[in-house]
Amino acid sequence: MRNEFLIFSFLVTILLGLLGYFVSMSWLWVFALLGPFFLLGWYDAFQTKHAIMRNFPVVGRSRYIAEWLRPKIYQYFVESDIDGKPFSRIDRSLIYQRSKDEVDTTPFGTQLNVYKEAYEWMNHSIGALDPKTIDQDPRVIIGGKDCTKPYSCSLYNVSAMSFGSLSKNAVMALNGGAKIGNFAHNTGEGGIAPYHDKFAGDLIYQIGTGYFGCRAPDGNFDPELFRQRTQAENVKMIEIKLSQGAKPGHGGILPAKKVTKEIAEIRSIEMGKDVLSPPYHKAFSTPIELMHFIKQCRDLSGGKPIGIKLCIGHKYEFIALCKAMIETDIRPDFIAVDGGEGGTGAAPVEFSNSVGMPYREGLVFVYNTLIGFNIKKEIKLIASGKIVSGFDIFRAIALGADACYSARAMMMALGCIQALECNKNTCPVGVATQNPDLMKGLNVNDKKVRVAQFHKETIHAFVELMAAAGLHDPDQINRSHVTMRISPFNTRTYEDIFHYIPEGSLLQKESVPRAWKTLMSNSTSASFAPLFNQVYIEED
Repeated sequence: MRNEFLIFSFLVTILLGLLGYFVSMSWLWVFALLGPFFLLGWYDAFQTKHAIMRNFPVVGRSRYIAEWLRPKIYQYFVESDIDGKPFSRIDRSLIYQRSKDEVDTTPFGTQLNVYKEAYEWMNHSIGALDPKTIDQDPRVIIGGKDCTKPYSCSLYNVSAMSFGSLSKNAVMALNGGAKIGNFAHNTGEGGIAPYHDKFAGDLIYQIGTGYFGCRAPDGNFDPELFRQRTQAENVKMIEIKLSQGAKPGHGGILPAKKVTKEIAEIRSIEMGKDVLSPPYHKAFSTPIELMHFIKQCRDLSGGKPIGIKLCIGHKYEFIALCKAMIETDIRPDFIAVDGGEGGTGAAPVEFSNSVGMPYREGLVFVYNTLIGFNIKKEIKLIASGKIVSGFDIFRAIALGADACYSARAMMMALGCIQALECNKNTCPVGVATQNPDLMKGLNVNDKKVRVAQFHKETIHAFVELMAAAGLHDPDQINRSHVTMRISPFNTRTYEDIFHYIPEGSLLQKESVPRAWKTLMSNSTSASFAPLFNQVYIEED
């Protein structure tokens, strides 16, 4: 093929030379116009890395152009309004319209197939209420018996996204929006940057396995740094991340391209290298040790609410946590339940696609377990996993949540176009990049208003749904209010699909429901490992 290309290029050169001679076109112009293509062809013919370029010089490069164009062409010209992934155009348009305070109504009926399996709807009431008679800013108080500084939390908040994964302009806009709309902004595990403090919006300070922001030189948790950082007035709650929906069982990932000098200093890490947080914590190794770590953090913070975030994996591990809560009489003030469908940044494909329980099943399990141990009344639940609309909030609360997080919806309110380049530092709208030439396009003063507007309109939509269901308060929402189609001719309410567990039924062996007996007997507060495996190893 190389010989054929060389012969072809030689003949074309001769022909172009003759053409230039007969039409009075100088050789200089011929080579200025076509020389680069010949040089590129010579390179392609002799390089050994790409077979298609070696066999088809220059022309073979069209494959890579097509690959680059494919997602853009598909998103704008091929996919339907309801088929886009991870978010459909209907969802994206709703976010954009609400953030810009544009008309968000839809004409001519739903585009969804209401007879398709998994279609869901809310059961409304003939005795619907006037939305104006309902609190337009419903909130939940987070803080248990040992918390001295409880927090009044909005039902809809910014989920964990670190400075580093997001640009400084994006972080400032999110925090500015949180300040305007009086909702919380989760910092993500990258520590608290100056941009989180820019507008003094309420912060949920998340600490992960890397302990960024409270990290000792050896990579362990530094109590004094934690105490100093959490004294700030705008830090309202602290969240200990055990796992996340994007990559459950895997530590956080920040590509080297995004690790600037500033980020390295904030995180106390080395510049220019991939930041791979360990998949496990060093501050504790057992459920009981985690409870004591929660108490330590609460004491160091001056009594602020302390919570944990996790995506459910082995069910017996969460039961072990609840057993530790009972034994130590220490409770987290809140638990954030993330779903395997979550994720805003870099994640290995296997983890993103095939690890972790989806948030609905996870949320139901966590709620039922807390009810079974009779400790739900002391612990608030925050749901996270593609929560975009008022109905998404309503559904999450029906399943057991007290409040919700959203990450990608808030990114879209900033202007994210779902370019799917979050892990490449090439985000074209300046949201998920550290490239100053790209982030400058994100105007903080404009975008913070859009974030606040999106939050306001989404909460308003939720309140209207409550009114339509005849409910005055989010506490009245339960699983009977949402119905799912499970086949073309069969439907069930969430109450029929996700059964409630009797309150306190897990406290006594004789009252444990049959479906829970194996999980209960397999878990222990002394270890995250299952008892059955330990017994098997000892006997072997």
